[in-house]
Amino acid sequence: MSTDFSIRPVGIPAPAQIITTSNAAANEAVQTDLPVSQTVAASGTSAPARNDLPNNENISRQVVFDQAAASFVFQVVNDRTDAVVNQFPDEAMLRRRAYFHAEDLKSKPSRPLNTDLSA
Repeated sequence: MSTDFSIRPVGIPAPAQIITTSNAAANEAVQTDLPVSQTVAASGTSAPARNDLPNNENISRQVVFDQAAASFVFQVVNDRTDAVVNQFPDEAMLRRRAYFHAEDLKSKPSRPLNTDLSA
């Protein structure tokens, strides 16, 4: 058996050594002053970023259960055309799940239902 390892009790934090470093070049750097015409500042006139889908007034959200894949599908649907705008999981994932679900059903032996209620 090897003896080149050590065992410490669990739950006791090991002391951490705090090291502060000072960069001499940063301490001796020359302060830079730019003319106002060359300075950069954040603009307060920009609109906040949004993650909304376009044409929010024409969409609805729905949840559908796909029996072949045995999973729920979350969809964003255009109300005018009834077209699916976005969906999770996507079609490829649903086909893959349906395939593996069918394979699982084939591999399981069918058991007769227990109709004896006396137990």
